[in-house]
Parts: sequence; C-alpha cells; structure tokens
Amino acid sequence: MNVPKLSIGLRLSLWYVLIFALAQCVFGAGMYVVLRHHLRGIVNDSLREEMRDLRSVLEGQKPGSSTERLREEVNESYAQDHAGEYLQIFTAQGETIYLSDFLAKHPLQAVSESTLRTESEEKRLEDRTMEGKRFRFLNSAIDANGRTFLVQLGTPTGEIYETLHTFRRYLLFLAPLVLLISAVGGNWLSHRALTPVDTLTRAARTINLSNLGRRLETPDTGDELQRLSETLNEMLARIESSVQRITEFTADASHELRTPVALIRAEAEVALGRERTDSEYRSALQHVLSESERMTRMLEQLLALVRADSGTDTMQMAATDISQLAREAAESWKKVASHHGLRLSSVIPQHPILATVDHSAIRRVLDILLDNAVKYSSAPANITLTLESAAGRVSLKVRDNGPGLPHEEQAKVFERFYRVDKARSRQMGGAGLGLSIAQWIVHEHRGAITVKSSPGNGAEFTVEIPSRGNAPALEALSRLPEGIRAADTRLP
Repeated sequence: MNVPKLSIGLRLSLWYVLIFALAQCVFGAGMYVVLRHHLRGIVNDSLREEMRDLRSVLEGQKPGSSTERLREEVNESYAQDHAGEYLQIFTAQGETIYLSDFLAKHPLQAVSESTLRTESEEKRLEDRTMEGKRFRFLNSAIDANGRTFLVQLGTPTGEIYETLHTFRRYLLFLAPLVLLISAVGGNWLSHRALTPVDTLTRAARTINLSNLGRRLETPDTGDELQRLSETLNEMLARIESSVQRITEFTADASHELRTPVALIRAEAEVALGRERTDSEYRSALQHVLSESERMTRMLEQLLALVRADSGTDTMQMAATDISQLAREAAESWKKVASHHGLRLSSVIPQHPILATVDHSAIRRVLDILLDNAVKYSSAPANITLTLESAAGRVSLKVRDNGPGLPHEEQAKVFERFYRVDKARSRQMGGAGLGLSIAQWIVHEHRGAITVKSSPGNGAEFTVEIPSRGNAPALEALSRLPEGIRAADTRLP
C-alpha cells in the first residue's frame, strides 16, 4: 500500500505546530513552576515577618515575669489578631503560653527544642491539611529573657492553590486555542512562502527542447528564492549550451561521415558501371581504401571525444621526464617533415624535466600539434619544437611558418570539426577534431593550451602543464625499462 507523501507546505505547517506546541508546554510548565515558587515565597516571607514580630513581643516582656503573667500578655496581644489564629507557644518545659482555638481543636505534633535548633529553616517549614484546608506552618525556637519558647506559627495557603488551579485551568483552555490559531497562521505563512516555488515549478515545466532559451523569472528579494531562480537559470543556460553543442556535433559528425560514405559509394558505382581493366579496379579500390581509412581515423577520434565527455577515458598519471618525451617526438617527426620538404628543429634542455602526466596522452598532444604544423606548412619551411621549464610550469611550444590564422579564427580552432581551410583540410585527411582532443588532454592535466598567430606569419601553439622537480621519482623513472617509458606514440 502506497502511503501518500505530504507536501512541503503541509510538512512545514505540521513541524511549526509541533514546535509551537512543545514551546507552549515548556512555557506553560515553566510559568506554573515560577508562579508556585513565587506564591510560596510570599507565604514564607509573611510567616518570617510574623515570627519576627512574635520574637519582638516575647523579648519585650519584663524579665522574671511569671508564666501566668506572660500568658496574659501574649493572649492580650494575639487573641484578637489574625496572626494568632494558627499560633501555639510552649516553653521548653512544656508549659502552654498561647494556644489558639483552632489548634486546640486540631493539635499539632510537638517539635523538640533540639530538632528546631539543628534543622534549617526550610526543614522547619511544613504543610498540613486540616478540616479540608491547607496550611503552612513555621516552627521555631525563640530565646527571650532567659527562657526558651517553642513556637508553631501557621497561615492558610488555600488561596495559593486556588490561584494555581485557576492559572492551570486557563492555561489548558487557552493553549489549544492559541495552538489552533498558530496552525492556521503557520499554514498560511508556509503557503505564502512556497507560492513563488510553485510559480517556478509551473514555469520550469513549460521549458523543453523547443524553448531552451526561455528563463525563469527572478524575484529581486535577495533571499533563497532569488538564488534558486538564478541557479536554475544558470543550469538552463548550461543545458542549452550543451544541447546546442551536441546538436552541432551530431550535424557535423553526420556531414563528415556522409562525405566519405558518398565517395565510397560513388567510386563503387562507377567501377561497377561497366567492365574495366585490373588497373582501373585497383585504382577504384585504392580510393575506397583511402576514404575508409580516413573514416576510421575520424571514428576513432569521435570515440575518444565521447569517452572524454563521459569521463570513462581517465588519465594514467605517473612521473615522466618531459625532456625525453619531447626528444622522442621530435625524432619521430623529423622523418615525416623531411618527406614533405620541411625542416624540424628542437630546443630541448639536456637535463631531465619531471612532471606528473599521462605519458601517452602528452605524446599524443605533441603528435597532434606537429601533425598540424606539417600539414599547414609549405616547403621549404621550418618547424620548431621548444621545451621550457620555469616557476613550476612546463611549457611546450610548436612553431610553424604556415599561412597563419586570422585573429577572429584563433578562438575557434579548438572547437570540434572546426577548420580554417575546409577544402585543404579535407584533402589532407583532417576532420577538425585533433585540437579538440589536445585541449581536453591538456585540461585533464590542469594545464592550458593557447595559440598565437597572424596571417602570413605562421602559428605558435603553447601547452603549459604543472611541473614537478622530484629527484627520487626521476631516479625511479630512469630505472624503468625503455619499453615502459616509451609509451604508445601512435599518430593521431
């Protein structure tokens, strides 16, 4: 059985009511305890004041007065006074000095002098119930004129308990009413607070692929709702940008793949259109093979980009001698450059430069940059590979003497399928993916790749990655077999 889930507004209201109810209970109980303590304090202060008056009366008697004379004096002072209603006085020897009519009917248990002198005042206070009424008595031992008097003085406390009962009754009556009002108010407040969220929700539901450019209304309140709206709009902008890139990528990939497929089909149809010689069939098959190889390279690059976007193509970082890696790349490409009538020179320090990188990935970056330099340079020309290290950074530069790049094109060369000279790139087998792959690899190494160029003055690509000067790691690297240090260096 599926239990229906409560809305945020209802949950907020319930939590508000629960917290308010707990606060009411704590406040009510606290006020009750404080009131009871205060009223009892008033009674205790009244008993202490009356006990001080009684002490004054006893001490005011003439020394050496007889018990009978003392009895008459005390009776004269307290018989008609309300303080004498609940008073009894005995000597230490047990002689009665004063006994009110009420206590005569309801005798109190006598308290010994030793007990009164050893107990604290709090313990000498006691509550009693007589004739269904509540009283509080203060027991005390008073020394006056060489005599010791044992005194028990009381006062009714019924009004205190009646006041506490009335307070408790009003508290129990008003608490549910206040709780009901707070529940209604809490529900109204939560609904009012969440209304903008509902508005955002309705607006967000109307956004789809056909109107990704639409944005949510952002309230100028400076609170969480404004931050939520701004965050959602930023997310929509990222989604729109991603969808646009995917759309463009799909269209470009379809276009690039359609061309070699069309060429293969056309070549096959022409070859099969009539009987041909072996050399003509061989030429047709050679064209088909060439386009197939170009399409295979493009598919491999597309798969590399897909793995990069999905995060499945992870880097295998290890301490690597960048100097050795750059020298290997230069040696490999010197023959290719020479074949195209170009000269490849390198400026690489002889001392090791250590960095934590993926050996094969950085080699692939160098291969991509050197491949572009060879493709876009016209013989005779010079290509330069430079390695520098300073301030914790390794800098790899590839400089060519090709046609260069217009300023407005330089920011686009790292985009997928982007080619400055599309006709020439197609003749050379390029698909405009190499620099995109190089940029992803460099970014994975927390580095940067940039280009400086101007028309007619060639181009210089610079790759900067963090370096690491670590002698123990370099020593360990030098002990590795050559086959491991020289990782996969296949051309892009």
